[in-house]
Amino acid sequence: MTEKSFFAGFGGQGIISLGQIWVYCAMKEGKNVTFFPFYGAEKRGGIARAGVIVSDEEIASPLVTVPDSVLVMNPDSLPLCEGILKPGGLMLINATLVKDDPQRKDIKVVKIEAQDMAEKIGNPRFANMVALGAMAKLTGALAITEIEEILKKFFSPDKHKFIPLNVEAIQAGYQAV
Repeated sequence: MTEKSFFAGFGGQGIISLGQIWVYCAMKEGKNVTFFPFYGAEKRGGIARAGVIVSDEEIASPLVTVPDSVLVMNPDSLPLCEGILKPGGLMLINATLVKDDPQRKDIKVVKIEAQDMAEKIGNPRFANMVALGAMAKLTGALAITEIEEILKKFFSPDKHKFIPLNVEAIQAGYQAV
């Protein structure tokens, strides 16, 4: 199994963190991983992207040029993700912010109200964790069985109070698709 995924949104949506947590989960599950982030010079609001590969086999290149799956967290990311997604690939859309539909008919599109779900959990900034749960289920790339332990290692101790909400957001996303 090899899953090449591409996550895209604007700075502040936690795209880079999502990619990092994605590969930490996969490493914990004994898989090979690559993580290739890209973000603009802006502190918030600029472009944020992450290409990740999870595989049972050795990975030859860290670049995700033709992903199996894409996550579209904001409207500006839709054209980019639509343009690079492989035929028959999966596109997960944060329907709270992205109102347009992709033009391609040769892809599987799943919409989830990630931002709205995160707000109901307690903070719209958990939308990336909702998306993580949904992507894990839809792609089958991650089991996310030890997510709380992984988040404890990922977040600094002063952020540990948010771990239960992050876990709730991941589980909500997983169950929503």
